[in-house]
Amino acid sequence: MKFRTLSIHAGQQPDPSTGALATPVYFTSTFSYGTAEEGQARFSGQNPGYIYSRFANPTTAALEQKLAALEGADEALVVASGMAAVSAIMYALTNAGDEVAFIDPVYGGTDAFLRNTLTRAGVTLSRYSSDKDFAERVKPNTKVVLFEPITNPTLKVIDTRIVVEAARKVGALVICDNTFLTPYLFRPLEIGADIVMHSGTKYLSGHGDIIAGIVAGRSELMQKIRTVALKHIGSPIGPQEAYLLQRGVKTLTLRMDAHIENARKVADFLVAHPKVAKVYYPGHASHPGHQALADTASGFGGMVAVDIEGGFTKASVFLNNLQLFAQAVSLGDVESLACHPASTTHAAMTAEDRQRAGVTDKLVRLSIGVEDADDLIADLAQALAQL
Repeated sequence: MKFRTLSIHAGQQPDPSTGALATPVYFTSTFSYGTAEEGQARFSGQNPGYIYSRFANPTTAALEQKLAALEGADEALVVASGMAAVSAIMYALTNAGDEVAFIDPVYGGTDAFLRNTLTRAGVTLSRYSSDKDFAERVKPNTKVVLFEPITNPTLKVIDTRIVVEAARKVGALVICDNTFLTPYLFRPLEIGADIVMHSGTKYLSGHGDIIAGIVAGRSELMQKIRTVALKHIGSPIGPQEAYLLQRGVKTLTLRMDAHIENARKVADFLVAHPKVAKVYYPGHASHPGHQALADTASGFGGMVAVDIEGGFTKASVFLNNLQLFAQAVSLGDVESLACHPASTTHAAMTAEDRQRAGVTDKLVRLSIGVEDADDLIADLAQALAQL
């Protein structure tokens, strides 16, 4: 089946007891196993079956089947947040003394976790400025490399092919945070990544009403991550959130097509505006990573970033005059959002690290929603007129 069909039908069967077409929401913390012998068999792994919703829940299981099909993965795991996904991956796949690499910039929460928390477990870090920098300087003892194919918030393109090739030479695992593109536009496992993760809060859900994280990959790695995420850290998603995320995924293709078209129109408007110093949008042929993304993905996403000369002072004037764009963190909602990353999503980074990663005080990130593009452009135009 093609992607649009899979997004609706994968992991979904009529409920065997009632015939309900929509996946039921199983609000239960525990499951009866009937006999002591069956309890022993389930806990030992001899028999399949549900035990406790921290380990598995039928609503969540249906969602995970759908996501595994969309990613082309052996298994998928859904957890309580994108940061729960990052934490579980890193704690499951690294040990004290291991080297973890990441390519700047990454989401500010990920950056802070790697530098301030993972290092306390005895893991060392190396940061790289680009895919080519990683390929040229990768350390032979690197265990894991983490990157975003479109970086947050600078929209720099990282070529997955280069990262995978370099990682294979030293035996490192490749972790791709594909939140910005989703499996509809890009499937990194097909290029050789070992694990793909998402903040399911964003495009996969699409309506700004849940927090979720997603991990997918091959079984031997996923079993390690699942054990850490659910049994050790204890970060399962609730059944209500799993139901809403499953419903959101069913309209992913429709929403992403609208995000992409609107982002293109908004970026075309901004690049011609005299009060915008620079536009970051990988869909423009002038973007340094345009061709790499065109070669590996089927679209350029719904994110646009701009430089407003004058730093935070001028950027805040622009932001405070927006009317349709809500000032809020997160992204991928049907509503358009705008934020100043240096003072919000990436504020935990040091000023030096932000500058090195390109997260400057003049940078504004725009998550382009699915409203009428003409209305979004009119809103941007009147806000820029105040500068």
